[in-house]
Amino acid sequence: MKVLLVATVQSHICQFHHPLVDLLHSHGAEVHVAARNNLAEKNGLKLDFVEKVFDIPFARSPKSLDNIRAYHQLKRILECENYDIVHCNTPMGGIVTRLAARGVRRRGTKVFYTAHGFHFYGGAPKKNWIVFYPIEKYFSHLTDKLITITHEDYNLASRKFHCEVCHTHGVGVDAKRYFPVSEVEKNNLRKQMGYAPGQKLILCVGELLQNKNQTMAIDMMLHVKEQYHDAVLILAGNGPRKEYLKQYIQDRGLSANVEMIGYVTNLQDYQHIVDLQVACSKREGLPLNVVEAMLSGTPVVASSNRGHRELIHDGDNGFIVTLDDSQKMALRVLQLLSDDILRGRICESALDYAANYSFESVVDDLGKVYGL
Repeated sequence: MKVLLVATVQSHICQFHHPLVDLLHSHGAEVHVAARNNLAEKNGLKLDFVEKVFDIPFARSPKSLDNIRAYHQLKRILECENYDIVHCNTPMGGIVTRLAARGVRRRGTKVFYTAHGFHFYGGAPKKNWIVFYPIEKYFSHLTDKLITITHEDYNLASRKFHCEVCHTHGVGVDAKRYFPVSEVEKNNLRKQMGYAPGQKLILCVGELLQNKNQTMAIDMMLHVKEQYHDAVLILAGNGPRKEYLKQYIQDRGLSANVEMIGYVTNLQDYQHIVDLQVACSKREGLPLNVVEAMLSGTPVVASSNRGHRELIHDGDNGFIVTLDDSQKMALRVLQLLSDDILRGRICESALDYAANYSFESVVDDLGKVYGL
């Protein structure tokens, strides 16, 4: 079997599809990747686990002429390489690939598309339904298997689209990296990383983008520091809003309480030392950083969006608060920091639930999708 994995950027394949590649290799498949090379922006990521990589100039914007170039390059590759399966990801990667694959699909190549969260869903803006729903419904005609990662997307696509629809528990999280540690291990690691044993540490993970909404977490710290003066919010990630957020922190007098660590490759170490995690996004498909926290025994307080609600059942395995209600988020954070019994119950429930999203579970899901 010969498989091509496609995404807008190569970091997407590095971060999310290593388990799939391992599964395919274990069944003797040859795996290629087609995506734009952005690895210089991602400290430490390497795409060295596939047989061939094509640097394709995909752009995230549908208005970019680079996507026309990407279409022609990809079409030539598909005509030459004779793939059994082409598996595409990300919105523009999925659209351009399915257009380019029309000819080879008629000759027997199967086309899979993983939807990492539709832009249309219950509560989404009306314009999202007007623009994105007809596009995805049309492109389902050019798809053999649509893979969804939320139950809401699965239920909608199963009723409305024109292809086989499958469900997987996301793309998987490595339970060998993300797991609970003892208090002794936690404090030893804290000392190594420059934090005090009793200091209250809160983690927020994500690209520094408007959608990730880190300002909500920063505003939350105005309330948290009133009770815990040396508490620190650790912002992990890089992106175009870096300078804006640095100024935002400074303007609120929180320079001693918010630390920006950029993109890190040892995120599991931070999960092992923090007391809890906050997630403030306006929109999510299925956020892996939340699963990583849950598997690590780190309780999560998250903004209300469909991706967070897919994972967190309010009051059972975490807390959900209204988007941009930084005061309510602070109340839940302070509650978890001060109530060890509540924290233990939340963590235990989260750990049990997150096991469904481990590599092992998702590899089982993908094996069924691929018929392996």
